Parts: sequence; structure tokens; C-alpha cells
Amino acid sequence: MEYRLLGRSGLKISVLTFGTMTFGGETVFAKTGSTDVAGAKRQLDMCLDAGVNIVDTANVYSNGRSEEILGEALEGRRSRLLVATKARFPMGDSPNDEGLSRHHLIAECEASLRRLRIDHIDLYQLHEWDGQTPLEETMEALDTLVRSGKVRYVGASNFSGWHLMKAMETARAHGFVPLVSQQIYYSLQARDAEYELLPITLDQGLGVLVWSPLAGGLLSGKYRRGQATPEGTRHFDNWGEPPVHDEDKLYDTIEVLVEIAEARKVSAAEVALAWLLGRPGITSLVIGARTEAQLTTNLKAADLSLTAEERGRLDEVSLQPLLYPYWHQANTAAERLGAADLSLIASHLKAQRSRM
Repeated sequence: MEYRLLGRSGLKISVLTFGTMTFGGETVFAKTGSTDVAGAKRQLDMCLDAGVNIVDTANVYSNGRSEEILGEALEGRRSRLLVATKARFPMGDSPNDEGLSRHHLIAECEASLRRLRIDHIDLYQLHEWDGQTPLEETMEALDTLVRSGKVRYVGASNFSGWHLMKAMETARAHGFVPLVSQQIYYSLQARDAEYELLPITLDQGLGVLVWSPLAGGLLSGKYRRGQATPEGTRHFDNWGEPPVHDEDKLYDTIEVLVEIAEARKVSAAEVALAWLLGRPGITSLVIGARTEAQLTTNLKAADLSLTAEERGRLDEVSLQPLLYPYWHQANTAAERLGAADLSLIASHLKAQRSRM
């Protein structure tokens, strides 16, 4: 297992993070799985044996039940695992039971600590943007939690580029503890994060945790063009994340993915995860599993290295069009672009040269 620094912190985390959205099986999250305490303990042990040193959850998963199950399963394992959780979504019926206010963040941090049965959270993440709470209030609340010893590091999730930069600049302006990471959706199915979020990562020195790196199972190899949707999968159950905007492009990508996997005698999931681990700026992939067999397969990805030719094929088939102003920059400013810019534009410049 490889370990990478989490942004500009001194914290090293494994390139695979164990995700626990499948724990609990309550509310809408029942569609993702229903792992109980016994299953959670077995899965944690599998991850520890593979070298995973961080587990990710959220207060909203199964309305707190995921954290409760993880808390029980952590007994005897806490010293070997970093714990990341999140807050933002509704946790009650009161108008103050959601958002990124000081009131909500501090109350939910304390509730998470109780459910998790731990005395501090290693990485506390803002689960989603809140456009109604002043960022000064949000970032001060995170600063308070760190200085009180309840939280070690802070991050954000599902922010846009300008949201992320505004949050970081707010922290800098007031001397608050900085964000060290962002947790984002990114996969071969949708490379939207390359437009803004990954360039910001490279420019600002943030760590990146990727949620749903297999696109909710779409890249597992189970979904094939012209075949019925497999029963017992998230999309069969109308989970709806991530959305599919171009079905033909998805199946084109899956075909290349499966071809490479069959040639290497590995699973399509392993190839999809290995591709992500080689992308610029990526720190760790959050992998979860309904079954222990799925977890075993996903853990193998940490040991798979793709060739340049294999990466090139996957890059080409999944490449998304350049939006403005990026196509203009590619056409008129290529000789003056930096590393962060080129994390998006370089593949397009290479494609342009190959067509000449």
C-alpha cells in the first residue's frame, strides 16, 4: 500500500480510503447497502490487512447509524485508523439542524464524536456548500473545533472552484486553520473535476479524496451496452448518482476498460481505480462495498500499475470537451500555461497534435 501526504499537512494516508456509506441500511442509504457491526468489523480487518489507514463516513449516512456502527467496529482498531467524517445535511426537523453555521457544525461534531466513541476526528469535512451562512462563521467554527482538540484537520466536499477558493482565502485573511483537502466526485465516467477542482488542488497544494471512483458501480464491468441493468445494483434501485449525460460515451469507455482488464486478467474495477490513482493531484480513493468480495477486488487496485499505452487509451475515450475559457487558452496561450493549467489542457493539446 502506498501512502501520500494529505495536501500541505504532514499527515500520510493510504491511497485507498475505506468508505462506510453502506453501513446501517437506513433511510435512502439502504439502497447502497446494509452492513451491520459484525460485517463492519470484518471489512475493517480486511482493509487493515491490506494497509488501509483511513476510514470515511458522514453524520447523514443512515441518519447517524453509519457512525454508530463504525464506532462499535473501531474498538481495538482505533490506533491504526484515521477517522474522517462530514457535516452539512439535515439531521433533524429544526431550521438549524442543517447547514454550515457555527451552531450546526459544533453540535454535529460533538454528536459525531459520541456516535463514533472517539475523542477526536482526524479529518472533519464540510459535506456541501451553504450559500446562506457567511464563510467567516463557517471557517471560524472549524478553527474553534481544531483549537479545542476535537478535530485535527479540516476539508471540504462538493464545493465549486470559486466556493473552494473563497473558503481558503477567508481562512487565510482571518488566520483560521486552513483546509487541507477536498473530497470530490471524479471518475472515467465524468471528468468534470478537471476543469477547476484539480487545477486548484495542484496550485493550492490540497489533498484530494475521490468519492464514488467507480461511478456508483457503472465502471465495475457489470454494465454493458445492450444488456439489461444488473439487479441488486445502485442504478437498478434508482440511486441516481452520478447522473449519466452521455450514455454512448459511457459505454465506449466501459468497452475500453473491459478490454484492458481482460488483457491484464484483472477486473474492470481495478483498472478504473488504477487509472484514477495515476491522475495528477489525487491522494486517495474512497472505496466502499456491499459485499466482502467487492471489497477484496477494490483493494487489489492499489497494486495495479497501468502502462502508458493503457492510460492513453482510457484518457482518449473518456476525454471531455474543453469549455470556455479553456479552449481559448489551448488555442492562444499554450506556450504560457503552468502545471495546474496543463492538468486539464495537456491531453487536448496532445489530441490536437495527433490530428495534424
